[in-house]
Formats: sequence, C-alpha cells, structure tokens
Amino acid sequence: MTVWDDLVGQDRVQKQLGAAARDADALVTANSTGEPAPSGSKMTHAWLFTGPPGSGRSTAARAFAAALQCTSPDRALGGAPGCGFCDGCHTSLIGTHADVEVVRTDLLSIGVKETRELVRRAQLSPAVGRWQVIVLEDADRLTEGAGNVLLKAVEEPAPRTVWLLCAPSLEDVLPTIRSRCRHLTLRTPSVDAVADVLMRRDGIDPERAVSVARATQGHIGRARRLATDEAARSRRAAVLKLPLRVEDIGGCLKAAQELIDTANDDAKQVSEEVDAKETEEMKAALGAAAGGRMPRGTAGVMKELEDRQKRRKTRTQRDSLDLALTDLTGFYRDVLAIQLGSRIAIANGDAQDALDRIARSSTPERTLRRIEAVSACRRALDRNVAPLLAVEAMTMALRAG
Repeated sequence: MTVWDDLVGQDRVQKQLGAAARDADALVTANSTGEPAPSGSKMTHAWLFTGPPGSGRSTAARAFAAALQCTSPDRALGGAPGCGFCDGCHTSLIGTHADVEVVRTDLLSIGVKETRELVRRAQLSPAVGRWQVIVLEDADRLTEGAGNVLLKAVEEPAPRTVWLLCAPSLEDVLPTIRSRCRHLTLRTPSVDAVADVLMRRDGIDPERAVSVARATQGHIGRARRLATDEAARSRRAAVLKLPLRVEDIGGCLKAAQELIDTANDDAKQVSEEVDAKETEEMKAALGAAAGGRMPRGTAGVMKELEDRQKRRKTRTQRDSLDLALTDLTGFYRDVLAIQLGSRIAIANGDAQDALDRIARSSTPERTLRRIEAVSACRRALDRNVAPLLAVEAMTMALRAG
C-alpha cells in the first residue's frame, strides 16, 4: 500500500507528484553529498491543489508530503518515494511527523495571527525529516491580511521548506500567491472509482456503495459518510422531500425552519462535546480553583475561547446547510435530466417517485430557475445573510418556479 492509494481517480496528478518526489529526493541527496543538483527538476517550493469538493485535494497534498519524507531504503535501488510503510510515510499520513504541519480550520476564516505562526515555523530547518512541509488545507479561508503575510514566505522560501496549499479554485487564492505556486487541478472521481474504494477499503456492500457514490456524484468523503451513518441518510432523505413540501406559503416557511433547525442540531451535536472538553482543559491550564473560580486576569482568555467556539459552531451550521443545498441541486439536476430525456444516470434513484412527480408538474425552464434559487441561497449565506431569511427566500422561489 503506497501513499497514493487513497488518491482516487487522479492518475495524471499522481504521476506529476511522483515525478516531483523523485526529483526532490535527488535534490536532498545532491545537497548531502555535495554533488551538483539535477537540471530540469520537477520539484518546486510551493504547490496549489485545486478541484471541486470531494476530488481529494487535501488527500493529494498529504500523500505528497509523505512521499517527500519517505525514508524507504528501496529509493537507493530505484524505488519511487512514497512506499507507505516506512516511518517517514507512516508518521506523515497519521499526522505525527515532526516536520509535516497540516493546517485545517473549523472556523470561518484563517487570520493573521495563525498565519504568522505558520510563517515562523516555515523558516525552521527540518528537525528529523528531509523537508519542512506545510499543508494548508483551507487556503481559500485566508483573510486578505493573512494572505499578504503568507505571500512573503512564499516569495522568499527557506531552502528546505515546501508549501502545499489547497483551495476549490484558482480564484479563491490571491493572484500574487497563486502566481508563485505550481498548479495542479484535480477532477471529481467517477462513480465506479468511488464505489470500488468503498467496497475495497471500507467493506461496504456493493449495492450500497454504488448507490451512495452516485448520490454524492463522486464525493468520496460524503459517500463514505452516507454509507456508514444512518443519521446522515435520514437527513438526506428529509432534504429530498422538501421540493414536495413547498406547494403553499405555509409549507415553504415550515420547510425552511426545519432545514435551519436540522443544521443547528448538527452544529450542536458536533460542538457540545468538543466545547466542553476545551473549556475544562483551558480552566485546568489556567489554574481554576475548586468550585470553578478562575484566577484574576484570565477572563480575556476564556472570552477568546468562547468566541472561537461560537465561530466554529457557525461554520458547522453553514457546512450542514451547504450540504443540504448541494443535495437539493442534485435533485433538480435529476428533474431536468428527466424532463429533457437525457441519458445521464440519475443520482437520486431512491427518490424516483418524487423526481417523476416534479418533472411532470413543471417545465425545464422552471427547473432551471429553481436550480438558480438554490445557488442564490448559497451566495447569500456566503455574504452572511441571516440563514433563515436566505432559506425562506429560496423555498418561496422554489414554489414559484
């Protein structure tokens, strides 16, 4: 099992990264022996991985980081870096390698303070590995100020530091940063490829594996969650019933409220346990006395923690809503396919009756307007419109068609 095994349907990207890892290995060897560095190297200090959700951007970045730290003796015999078994590969993949920093945020953005800490680390020489690797999984969430801080580090990198940035598209990253990165574009894996991974690696029943892979349109993470989480399947089934519930104004408002309530419940479920643990650990670190009394001067620290937890809860709610809106878009995409007599496979085969009913009662033009209404709701949420208002506007637009 190599480090590339989790990278599904990305043969071209895997080939490019493998070649770069070989050249990186040659560069390290040349530096240690005093030999001249090989010419025409495919290795560079900054990479930008882009692709739609579920394409495996962060998976590719982590696999590349592991290949850069590979210590397999087979490399000396011509073997490719990234064996998956050596200490360098293993610790990089599980997140314990001293020279691989994986940064992901559970907040709405990454600020200047966090970015400065990353830049400081990037200037250090590798402690035990071959490279100092910074994997920034949410480069699209950098604030403008944080992006400017990062730019300086990317412009003038340390000799043995590699930046691996991940974002949905090039437009989500500052032009000054992306112009200094080597760009790799990942594509959505095929349904068959995702189903094969679910069956082979997770032991999912073949019929269910194909069903969830098709329902999520190739999104590996969501497909695995649908296959293994009954609650996730129940929430998705409820979302797919929404188009049948917007026949009157009362139904629109009720459906919108239920969608918001479900997102809030998801956020509460995810955050409650984590928040409680964080709070207790912070109190213990600050020396809380018996009975929970905090020492003087610690109120600001606790307030900062509460603000962070609130922002995390907001992002979890937005992510849950976005997932529901993605499912709705897929539903109307299937409706449009039926109306146009397309031969493309229906993603939501488990909602065939609802698809047929909506397709018969409307026109392709109305379906396109409904898809646009869902997209408008997502844009409104990105602009921090109150979630309930945005979803209510969407359900009213779905009713009008």
